[in-house]
Amino acid sequence: MATHDHPELNNRARHVLKVLVESYIQDGQPVGSRNLARSSGLDLSAATIRNVMSDLEEMGYIRAPHTSAGRIPTSQGYRLFVDTMVTVKPLEVQAIHILQGQLKAERDPAALIHSASSLLSGITQLTGIVALPRRNPSSIRQIEFLHLSSRQVLAILVMNRNEVQNRIIQLDEDVTSSELQQAANFLNERLIGKDLQQARAALLEEMHQHREDMNRMMLAAIELGEKAVAEASDASGEGCVIAGETNLMGYDDLSDIHKLRELFAAFTRKRDILGLLDKCLQADGVQIFIGRESGQSAFEACSVVTAPYEVDGEQLGVLGVIGPKRMAYEKVIPVVDITAKLLSIALKSRS
Repeated sequence: MATHDHPELNNRARHVLKVLVESYIQDGQPVGSRNLARSSGLDLSAATIRNVMSDLEEMGYIRAPHTSAGRIPTSQGYRLFVDTMVTVKPLEVQAIHILQGQLKAERDPAALIHSASSLLSGITQLTGIVALPRRNPSSIRQIEFLHLSSRQVLAILVMNRNEVQNRIIQLDEDVTSSELQQAANFLNERLIGKDLQQARAALLEEMHQHREDMNRMMLAAIELGEKAVAEASDASGEGCVIAGETNLMGYDDLSDIHKLRELFAAFTRKRDILGLLDKCLQADGVQIFIGRESGQSAFEACSVVTAPYEVDGEQLGVLGVIGPKRMAYEKVIPVVDITAKLLSIALKSRS
């Protein structure tokens, strides 16, 4: 896990903070000095504990919610706890076998991604997220058009990884089968070997530079090719699979209706989540974002635990969970870590 710099705390203050965070994660109730004195295992009076808590509050590690006599961790307190105090519990062998079995059961890589997201959500009771794999873009091997009706065409794009993308295109004018064949020949001469983005850019550039010199057939072919490539590009855009969004409604920390509304809007858009997962793509191992560290306002009340998955040393994507800051990090971290490793193995066996 990535660590952050923290101001020095003496051992007593660190121990008190650790016990306070663990108590709050377990019970969800503000922790008072009397309870801390009893549960800390230190031979300290409640008055001494109060002094230590006062110092921790002044340094920004804990705070008093509303008028409560107890204290709860701040994002800074959680950060110190996660970086230096949490004791990660290895996942039980039986749980690993269950994960392995569920992922092995899926033969299709797309189904694997959905299964991983559901497993993360089910095991942690948080929201599971898996970014769709990102590989180097495929290049075009062949373009074909199939006449469906006078103004409806099936565009077939054969890519270099033996992927075939089919898109139905609506046209503004009637077109014949011979015109479609001419268009396909014209486009294949120019686009073979280019990926979708390069193909689209090349078509738009040619249209921009030579529009006045083009005959009707060339212009129609470029417009048809641009529609086909644009449709395929939009469909292949990166996204993510999300499972267990409603799990978050059961946590008091996220019970504020405005927070929930913002969270669910982010889940619907996916753009904010993808922006966050992008930060983790080139990182090794588990990454944890607490509150504002995510850079997304929708997740200010949350923690996000992520890990990358890969095939043959190439990072394909990131998976993880989103939940309240008051999550059981010692249990969540190994679940995310192991799921990423098992998904990598499962994808490799199907590549």
